[in-house]
Amino acid sequence: MQHVKDNNKNIVSDIAFAAVFAALIVVLAFVSIPTASGVPIVLQNAAIILTALILGPKRGFYAVALFFVLAAVNLPVLAGGRTLWAAAAGPTVGYLIGYLLSPLAAGWVSAGATRSKVRMTVFLALGSLAGFAVQYAFGIGGLILRAGMDLKAALLAQVPFLPGMGIKLVIICVIAVGVHMALPHLRNFRQLTVNA
Repeated sequence: MQHVKDNNKNIVSDIAFAAVFAALIVVLAFVSIPTASGVPIVLQNAAIILTALILGPKRGFYAVALFFVLAAVNLPVLAGGRTLWAAAAGPTVGYLIGYLLSPLAAGWVSAGATRSKVRMTVFLALGSLAGFAVQYAFGIGGLILRAGMDLKAALLAQVPFLPGMGIKLVIICVIAVGVHMALPHLRNFRQLTVNA
């Protein structure tokens, strides 16, 4: 009977965390810097990765999936106030696919962290890089398929975003480390042993 109660408690906490972080992702959709390429610099992609760094791959994915449900029912929750269907019709569709899959990559890679602040920072940074890599890889694919760019042009289109990505990476890592140091039970990072 205790196992059932624990499972119910976990389901409720998963739903609550997913809802809170989906709301964070929505709020950051409205922080957008337009560019000449038509693909805006947004904080929403960083919020998605931050979600995975804090919640882990499973709950991070749930939060992003909930965010996509909101976008799919025509709520303007994507960057620039767009709906899922409007964004999916354009060259940014690849980034959207990357948004959905990046929490799995970021959360999985960052799972190697321990409660040691240095090791945690390293693994959270690696998780961030993995998440951004997934977003950019799918974004490049979308530009090739939807905008008719060749691979070189699609790769070069990412260059203006790299400095911003670096800044976002540092910021979300600092936030995630701070959250995990203050609330160590959000994710089950291993205790660092004396020999490790």
